[in-house]
This record gives sequence, structure tokens and C-alpha cells, in this order.
Amino acid sequence: MATENKIKIVEASEQRFKNSPGIYFTNYTGMNVVQATELRKQFREKNVQFTVVKNTLSKIAAKNAGIDGLDDILLGQVGIAFSDDDPTSPAKVIKEFRKKNDKPILKAAHIEESLYFGDENLSALADLKSKDELIGDIITLLQSPAKNVISSLQSGGNKLSGIVKALEERAN
Repeated sequence: MATENKIKIVEASEQRFKNSPGIYFTNYTGMNVVQATELRKQFREKNVQFTVVKNTLSKIAAKNAGIDGLDDILLGQVGIAFSDDDPTSPAKVIKEFRKKNDKPILKAAHIEESLYFGDENLSALADLKSKDELIGDIITLLQSPAKNVISSLQSGGNKLSGIVKALEERAN
């Protein structure tokens, strides 16, 4: 491979490492073409880029992007899934895909500047709520006390008006 080509690959990979909120390193050894095609399709549907780049070039790109600790991960056949928006999307796709297949195996994940090593983290990462889901939960929690106060005031207002009417009738 020409050096100019390698430089372009490293630069493109470096930008992905810098801009992706979720990066998943997988071992896809043993997957057949049909399985790999189906996995790529599922990734595309969730706005996830799945790529295979030479490990030495990926190491350089990751280091240039400020991600260290991947030397032991980038060995063998490694496919890298980059999420464009939701950092948990790749984990959810892999978990769903693995219901019918035994591959790919999660080697590591880099989410919001934290590294998670090993396939045992897949379920925990897939079960994490997305940023939008968390914001929705917070809004619901914030609205709940306000709804309770309004409800109490409305029902209390009915009681209060009933008491005022009763007092008014006694006075007459």
C-alpha cells in the first residue's frame, strides 16, 4: 500500500476516533459473508459505521486522536464500529445480532473518553440509556412534582370553594 494512501487512511480514521461518541472494537473471526453483510446492514440502519483497517494504522490514528491503551486490543481481525450520535447504538446492534450468531465478540469500547474491556461489558453497554432517553427521564421527573402540586391545588380549590359556600350559607 502506498504511503500516501496510508496517510489518508490514518487521517480519516483519526477524525472518526475524535468525532465518534462510541467506538467499539470487535473480533469478527469466523463470520461468513452472509453474517458480515447482515451485521453491516444492521449497523447502517442505526447510523453506525463499521470498518476494518490495518491494526497498525488504527493504532496510529487512535494515538493521534488521544486514545491510548489499545495496543493489546488491536491484534488479529478487528472490526471497528463508530457511532455517529448515540454511543450505545453499536452495543445494541451487536447484542441483538448475537441472539442468532456467536460473533462478533466485543474486545473493547471507548465511550465518552472511557475504555471498557471485554465481551462481558456488552450487555451493560447495550442497556445504557441514550442521551435523549436520559433527558426525557429528567424532564418527566421534573414535571411530576409540578403536576402533583397543580392537581392538589385544583382539588384543594374545589374543597375550599365548598367550605366558603357552606360558611356563606350559615351566615345567611
